[in-house]
Amino acid sequence: MTKTLKIIEVKSEIGAGTRGASLGVDAIKIAALDFGSRFFKKHKSVEVPNENHLLLESTGSPFAKRISGILTMVERVSDEVSSTLSRDEFPIVLAGDHSTAAGTIAGIKRVYPKAKLGVVWIDAHADLHSPYTTPSGNMHGMPLAMALDEDNLDAKVNQLDQETINYWYQLKNVGKIAPKISYRDLVLISARDMERPEDQLVKKNKVKIFSTAELRKRGVERIVIETLKYLDHCDLIYVSFDVDSLDPTASRGTGTPVAQGLTEREAGNLMSRLITNQKVCCFEIVEVNPTLDRENQMAEHAFEILIKATNAFRNE
Repeated sequence: MTKTLKIIEVKSEIGAGTRGASLGVDAIKIAALDFGSRFFKKHKSVEVPNENHLLLESTGSPFAKRISGILTMVERVSDEVSSTLSRDEFPIVLAGDHSTAAGTIAGIKRVYPKAKLGVVWIDAHADLHSPYTTPSGNMHGMPLAMALDEDNLDAKVNQLDQETINYWYQLKNVGKIAPKISYRDLVLISARDMERPEDQLVKKNKVKIFSTAELRKRGVERIVIETLKYLDHCDLIYVSFDVDSLDPTASRGTGTPVAQGLTEREAGNLMSRLITNQKVCCFEIVEVNPTLDRENQMAEHAFEILIKATNAFRNE
């Protein structure tokens, strides 16, 4: 692999329920300085403008909070990812809340509309809610539903107003391709905190899922081999890593910590093994929240995982 790495910074947190994820990117940079690393000096980066001023205004729909701002962010991230890929650079997305991942996927599809895109989603949550099923209205729980064009009306509990319905339709159709991925092209790793509507979708669509326990029992190497074999029919693969996939004993520096997660070492090995696959076209780290942390631990873990992955990428 001779591609240049390009860091895309997305300091957006309007899709999260807890404040502080917009500071995650800078916290990772501070971790790099503390480690004496020149990583951020060596690789070029671009910052996507955010809409965090909306945090000071009303949330709008209770079932799709700040959805107009989410749409703006998804479109901006899509633009940046697609222009990065068009220049034959490898995008590494460092983002606040996970809702913008829908933009990452849209950006990949914009450049490769005919390609079958596999998604490896390393996250404590499945992020398969729609405004019709969400218990919280926080849109960082919805990016996969956006990419899958999934309303999950069978599990509908919320009554949406027309404006929200329109925005949700636009979100699913960013880049004029919907759905962008299919359930058969999705692998969930370490997902362990799903509400019933998400659980039903996972079962109904037979989504491939590897639990933390399974990964520990069989080893990272085995899980990576099986993941890549399962996605072998895909042309491209995108890897999204939410730091809440890590166990809270390592650090609580994320808005939605869930017990029984990965160790930092397991996550690092997982990422470095995945990224060496030639089909992987983009990799992302999200949801570091230093305001919930002690001594910037989560950002340090995230940075170490980032370094492990990019070193593997370069040595391929």
